[in-house]
Amino acid sequence: MPERKISRRTMLQGVGAVTIGLPLLEEMLTTRACGAPQVNIPMRAFNVFFGLGIPAPLQQEGFEGVLEPLLPLRDKLMILRGVDQIRCDRPGINAHYDGATGAFTAEPPDGEAKAGGASIDQMIRKTHYPQGMPPHLVPTLVAGTFFRRSRVGRYVHSYNADGTVAAAMQESPRDLFERVFGTVAVSGDESDLRRKRLKRSVLDAVVDQYRHFTGETSPLGATSRARVADHLERIREYEQRAFALERDPNGPPLPPESRVVRGGEADPGGEGIDITLEDLTTEWRLLADLYALAIQTDRARYGALTFLAAGERIRLKGKYEYAGRTVFEFDDSAQRGASGSNGCSHEWWHAFDEKKRNEQLRAHAHLKMREVAYFLQKLASQECLEANGKTILENSLITISTESGDGRHNDVKRELSGIFHAVSGANGRIKTGDILDLGAEGIDVYNTLLTAVGVSRRLGPATREHQPVEALRT
Repeated sequence: MPERKISRRTMLQGVGAVTIGLPLLEEMLTTRACGAPQVNIPMRAFNVFFGLGIPAPLQQEGFEGVLEPLLPLRDKLMILRGVDQIRCDRPGINAHYDGATGAFTAEPPDGEAKAGGASIDQMIRKTHYPQGMPPHLVPTLVAGTFFRRSRVGRYVHSYNADGTVAAAMQESPRDLFERVFGTVAVSGDESDLRRKRLKRSVLDAVVDQYRHFTGETSPLGATSRARVADHLERIREYEQRAFALERDPNGPPLPPESRVVRGGEADPGGEGIDITLEDLTTEWRLLADLYALAIQTDRARYGALTFLAAGERIRLKGKYEYAGRTVFEFDDSAQRGASGSNGCSHEWWHAFDEKKRNEQLRAHAHLKMREVAYFLQKLASQECLEANGKTILENSLITISTESGDGRHNDVKRELSGIFHAVSGANGRIKTGDILDLGAEGIDVYNTLLTAVGVSRRLGPATREHQPVEALRT
């Protein structure tokens, strides 16, 4: 019996803009040599940003401190300490702006709405797809949960070569879902569109193809048919969560509808907002789920994801638990003994003193690592296992960074020095499984990563001598 094969890029194409990707299946393995499947693992690069940073002294505690949530992923990541952004010795800068925009670019911003150059992910995208991305892919996917507004560099972390943002920010789970999987075509009175959208699913547009791939005439084997069915049901679950569609009584329970504010309401005069831990993490995790699903379905290979913006101003409240224990009880305003911006978690970074316990800052930084790890774990699951035996996390170049290495904003050289970074292995091109104290400039770290994945162009001035950081290379 001949082998049944379908393309790795097989998509379910619905009417209008609906496009649903399939998971990697046995029938997508294109050739076999010596009995082993041979497939091309796509090059992927994503920037993951979290606001406010981790003070350098706390980084030295490794997984015994605020980095604890990354411990289960230690074999799949390289933790980088002692990374200095190149402007740390210049006066008149601010980590909230310059540090955030320098994350993944190693360049100062070019005004309030542009970076100083390309980000890592876009350098790789342009090298691997110089003529443009395949039509089934979202060219660049940028998303995040954040509240601090003003300068774009606070929350956008994917930039073209000229410093312009590489894609529009998707901060609503509904907008992210539709950016990835398309919109449902509805017609009629404008006031009636939302009601119609909530009664229809993007999967309605591909139902015939769904039946083809899961039915008796399917080109797939029984195992792959079951996997496709499970995969599409998971898309339906996420869609229900994002749009609050009528719940399937046989499906998973839906979380409460999002109460997170956006736009001007999220940053009223820079004074910050009150938010519960439950509301914050529910919103973020749905966004992280959808972003990970976009990668798994091969709808996205490049982009950036943000958990809380640079200089984030929130007054967080709620019990924070991790690994079966209560880590901290957040109540920023009461614990600060202040209201408005002075009562926000941001102020714990300003008050950092390495001679003190810094209990509140530690709890907030630990939370950030837990939520970053939540997203990374999605890409490290068995559902993301690829044909080479590695997960999407292991096969991708995922760079994690932040805005500040100190946080006190009273010492320019300190605040943009020692900025936390972590990277994944890029399919064996980058070393993982260790913590490195580099003492290197960010521009050299980034250019070393680019060289490792086949990018010949360099970030930064052409006249600057490149100093490879060989400790990163396999």
